[in-house]
Amino acid sequence: MVAAHEEKATAHRDHHAHHHDHGGHHAHDEAAHPATSLNQVALSATIHCLTGCAIGEVLGMIIGTALGWDNWETVELAVGLAFVSGYGMTLLPLARAGMPLSTALPLAFASDTLSITTMEIVDNAVILLIPGAMNAGLTDSLFWSSLLVSLIFAGIAAFPVNRWLIQRGRGHALVHAHHR
Repeated sequence: MVAAHEEKATAHRDHHAHHHDHGGHHAHDEAAHPATSLNQVALSATIHCLTGCAIGEVLGMIIGTALGWDNWETVELAVGLAFVSGYGMTLLPLARAGMPLSTALPLAFASDTLSITTMEIVDNAVILLIPGAMNAGLTDSLFWSSLLVSLIFAGIAAFPVNRWLIQRGRGHALVHAHHR
């Protein structure tokens, strides 16, 4: 059953690649660009999303901790910045490709929202569950190790979400053609 879904996703990507104008460049034949497996595309999307989330999450935790904010204020800032940087990781290449913001912004929201939300729920739940993590200072190894562990779990949780979305032509499948 998985193989049938991967074939369907590959067929969808191949169909999209052959019928989509890439900024004036024509899609190359399959021999030049072999089909990428669903798992590879989902892993790439997860790493892409995790990178954006991690930038915002780490920055938010550093700022909140350095300013001595309480735990909830720090989490709110970290989550907000994770969404901003996560969307930014999708928007930047689309903008560089010449896509208008009015087109790129809805694509970023559609492709990233569920993945970022999953990552942020898991990431912050793990941080809150590690004893002392929220009270650790910037120079404390507990701060950095718990942040690392939480981001690893967030990525693991987001992979099946991204895979499920891409398999259905959603999520990063919506912007994948624009990143080629």
